Amino acid sequence: MSHASPVPSAAPENSVPETLAPETTAGPPVAKRVPTRREHHGDVFVDNYEWLRDKESAEVVEHLKAENAYQEAVTAHQEPLRAAIFGEIKGRTQETDLSVPSRKDGWWYYSRSVEGKEYSIQCRVRASNSGDPIADWTPPAVEAGVELPGEEILLDGNIEAEGKPFFSVGGAAVTVDGNLYAYAVDNAGDERFTLRIKDLRTGELLPDVIENIFYGVAFSPDGTRLFYTVVDDAWRPYQVKAHVLGTPVAEDEVLYQEDDVAMWLGFDLASDRRHLVLSIGCSEFSETRLLRFDDYEAGLSTVISRDEHILYEAEPFLLDGRETLLVTHDKDAINSMVSLVDPDELDKPLEQQDWRTVVEHSEQVRVNGAGVTSTHLVLSIRKDTIERVQVLPLAGLGTAAQGDPVEPAFDWELYTAGVSGSDYEAPVIRMGYTSYFTPSRVYDFVLPTPGLPAGQLLLRKESPVLGGYVSTDYVATREWATADDGTRVPLSVLRHASVQQDSTAAGLVYGYGSYEMSMDPGFGVARLSLLDRGIVMVIAHIRGGGELGRLWYEDGKKLSKKNTFTDFIAATDWLAGSGWVDPARIAAMGGSAGGLLMGAIANMAPEKYAAVVAQVPFVDALTTILDPDLPLSALEWEEWGNPITDPEAYAYMKSYTPYENVAAVAYPKIAAVTSFNDTRVLYVEPAKWVQALRHVSTGSEPIVMKIEMDGGHGGASGRYVQWRERAWDYAFVADSVGATELLPGAGLK
Repeated sequence: MSHASPVPSAAPENSVPETLAPETTAGPPVAKRVPTRREHHGDVFVDNYEWLRDKESAEVVEHLKAENAYQEAVTAHQEPLRAAIFGEIKGRTQETDLSVPSRKDGWWYYSRSVEGKEYSIQCRVRASNSGDPIADWTPPAVEAGVELPGEEILLDGNIEAEGKPFFSVGGAAVTVDGNLYAYAVDNAGDERFTLRIKDLRTGELLPDVIENIFYGVAFSPDGTRLFYTVVDDAWRPYQVKAHVLGTPVAEDEVLYQEDDVAMWLGFDLASDRRHLVLSIGCSEFSETRLLRFDDYEAGLSTVISRDEHILYEAEPFLLDGRETLLVTHDKDAINSMVSLVDPDELDKPLEQQDWRTVVEHSEQVRVNGAGVTSTHLVLSIRKDTIERVQVLPLAGLGTAAQGDPVEPAFDWELYTAGVSGSDYEAPVIRMGYTSYFTPSRVYDFVLPTPGLPAGQLLLRKESPVLGGYVSTDYVATREWATADDGTRVPLSVLRHASVQQDSTAAGLVYGYGSYEMSMDPGFGVARLSLLDRGIVMVIAHIRGGGELGRLWYEDGKKLSKKNTFTDFIAATDWLAGSGWVDPARIAAMGGSAGGLLMGAIANMAPEKYAAVVAQVPFVDALTTILDPDLPLSALEWEEWGNPITDPEAYAYMKSYTPYENVAAVAYPKIAAVTSFNDTRVLYVEPAKWVQALRHVSTGSEPIVMKIEMDGGHGGASGRYVQWRERAWDYAFVADSVGATELLPGAGLK
């Protein structure tokens, strides 16, 4: 329903608030009211707009087009501001650019973006082996617009997208020998992909074409098989299939099928590529199954049964030449820990198995995951809200001789660092680093050795920001709001350095707060356009997210979900009383599950917001989750509760789901932004919501819906189109809080 991770937004200025342009004489579209009765647990809800769900109906399509026309008329005066923000995004972005090459086997892989082109171009060049491991893993210097000698184009997204309404790649893989390239393309925005295989020696496509696959694709190490996932009618990945190259797709083997509608299925290759690793699970427990490539016919083996109700990940690898399992798990460890298990132990009952502790449990540190290279354990943890990386040598792992963890050292208070790629044999791991005002950097971290005990960070690239960007023009601080129950809620507060603390600026509060997803610090070019207009932006790290460990998540889901909403309102109250902003000039923004948050706070505290922007908003959550046939519904029961079988979960959801709690109050300006082909949050949710809001609102502020008729859950697909969508959202916010003019000296230089 709402697994999308929205991009944190931005912030406005201190000019006199402006209202939206007068409503058009035509007025907003009024959908007919067709009562549909829904009854559960003795409760009856009459839904007057459920008929808008019929996507094939010409009447529905005409209604959606009328919503767009109304939105365009109401916001027409914002077009110059949208154009300005788009120009600022474009003017700060180096359009002809490239990624840092990553080595896999005998090749360096990278992507190029070209000015004027919507999509990236995937390329590669041969790697060389000199015998000096660090030199061999130093990426070639690639220049924007300059072709490297021997450069090969794997896939040009601009050619692939020609004549198509949408273009997205859902996975790609190359055989170990580098000869075959598999890639999966979506041309509708519905996240169903068509897989093709290219022979990179000839450039020819193989006859093998696989339709309607989901994310994820991998070759077996010998290159004879291709693994992929398939979704069921409810859009849940439920099969992993194996295609033998050159055989009919209809004969593809179902390697595994997951029939439990509440479990999600995925796969990957183990780091050393000796196993295929299947991950089956929900947010509360999981199961890992392994397939040995050197004993393919033996089939899958289970590491720990889901019946044990442990949430875990398992990585098979060789430790001192012995088969070992690295298990990251929550057995007696709410924040998770890391253990080693010998495969023979798995034959015993769980309570009799010998697990050797590698990383013990901590109430202050959340263990997010662990992996291995041929020499080191690589650990991802979260401490003090910040994601960090640590490495430990494999030598002595799980014994008294285990080495101390080494953490690459960064110098900012609020930052995000993570492993963005590692190769089993490499002497380095690739890392990404960013902060709110540090453009994303790519580092290679040289793994520690006796001669280099602290390792070494090698900066490979900092993403260029054009237009005279200076990081010291902006300030990011960590503040804390206090929720109604006394809980301290962390906030990231972003502003232009010239904004004065005189209670006159405009503000924007952004939040998500679901699925244990954290709104981590990250640089955003588009956000600068809000900060440059004097908007003070608060990113609220509310319960339901993962910023303060597993309990922070647990305390914002199911029957504690309302904590997410009240935390956000507490963040708003903090901003209103901070001395930075005029309390009458605060807007709110969130997307997907954060859109549910927007609907909830609009009902609970409409007077606190001048405007609310709800992107692909999950605002009719109860109706959706009550229908097990709708996409992803069963998977949502772990997050919200199961209202079908549980009267308490039903009553609790009924008390907050936005669509069913609209009231006769003066709502602020509201923009619901959605896509016709979104498969996660269906367009019908915001379409129904805006009708219900308009029908009961006692205020005069306009409520609009902007619908992208060709996009999916992330909106449209090309980068320029996405920039224009972001500019639309930000212009709506800036206009609504009267922050349309740049601060003196701010903006593009």
